[in-house]
Amino acid sequence: MSPRARRRRATTSRRPPARRRTRRPGRRRRADDRLVGLLVAACLAVALTVWLVNWLLAHWWVLSAAGVLAVLAVGGRVHRQRQAARWEAVRAQALRYGLAQLDALHHTRFEDAVRDLMRRDGCPDAERVGGGGDLGADVKATDPYGRRWVIQCKHRRNGLAGAAVGTPDLQVLNGTARQVHGADVAVIVTNGRVTQPAVTFARQQRLHVVDRRTLAAWASGSRPLWELLRAVPPPRKPTALS
Repeated sequence: MSPRARRRRATTSRRPPARRRTRRPGRRRRADDRLVGLLVAACLAVALTVWLVNWLLAHWWVLSAAGVLAVLAVGGRVHRQRQAARWEAVRAQALRYGLAQLDALHHTRFEDAVRDLMRRDGCPDAERVGGGGDLGADVKATDPYGRRWVIQCKHRRNGLAGAAVGTPDLQVLNGTARQVHGADVAVIVTNGRVTQPAVTFARQQRLHVVDRRTLAAWASGSRPLWELLRAVPPPRKPTALS
């Protein structure tokens, strides 16, 4: 092989030198700019805070006025809440319904009325739970004696002229009130009629029926419901009312 060929072969077999990676100055510059911006913002915040403190110290009456206004606002809010609670208590104690009023209600408003009557009589946790899938419970409440009430409501638009509450309605209540809802007292309330077989079934199964006559006495505010019903279970716990 000639000398010229050997030199050409050596030249082609050499690899080109690797390029050195250099850092881009733009990234470092942007990081420095962000740091400078943060430092400037921090200095401005400190300066603004110092200025505000000095201004408030020079105008101390502004702090005093703000404090007085805050106290008045909180006091006014507390006063309104207490007044609303007192009016609610007065309204509940004075809650009365006539049978004509109850007859004219929609069935959901009838359930609301039963709930409100329970609250009036000392059951602050009374709630309406009626609706689709209520499993026979329209109103639940705990009386002052610790007894759990489960109430099914049967509203009749035409009162006594409407369809009577029968044994099947009581059977639904009997099947769910204690087993599903944990009732101590299971009640069915209606502004209409109740058939005699239903009354007999209720007595056999320790259920309670509030018919139109009993409802009229209860809604008029004469006595709490547990004083109008017979054979109500004894209190669960001793209370001031026991």
